[in-house]
Amino acid sequence: MAQTDRTSTAAIGWTAFASFVMILLGIWWIFAGIAGIAKDDVFVVSTKYVFKFNVTTWGWIHLILGIVVVLAGLALFRGAVWARLVGVVIAGVSALIGFAWLPMYPFWGIIFVTASIFVIWALTVHGRDLAANQ
Repeated sequence: MAQTDRTSTAAIGWTAFASFVMILLGIWWIFAGIAGIAKDDVFVVSTKYVFKFNVTTWGWIHLILGIVVVLAGLALFRGAVWARLVGVVIAGVSALIGFAWLPMYPFWGIIFVTASIFVIWALTVHGRDLAANQ
């Protein structure tokens, strides 16, 4: 029996959604990074802050990660494997954040977890469908 490649229109939609959200998220991180680098008192840091970085360090981290996420979002439209990996990691973190939000915001937590699961499914099972369909 010959194996046939079947594309999934649902997976194409979720992959495009993941690409678009990654681009928006990366742009937001870039702006937050620039704000943190330009002016240290833009963000409020409490005394019980877990990570002892200063705001400028966090600004550089956000700026670099933002650039990577924007590039991954753009590359995801072409079916790049590294971009799918970045997308799966970001969706996994989003799912963990959704689980953490369940006690406080059950509706939004469920939406985050559900959307993250669909994005991970689309990127791992049908990640190249979007590029093949163009």
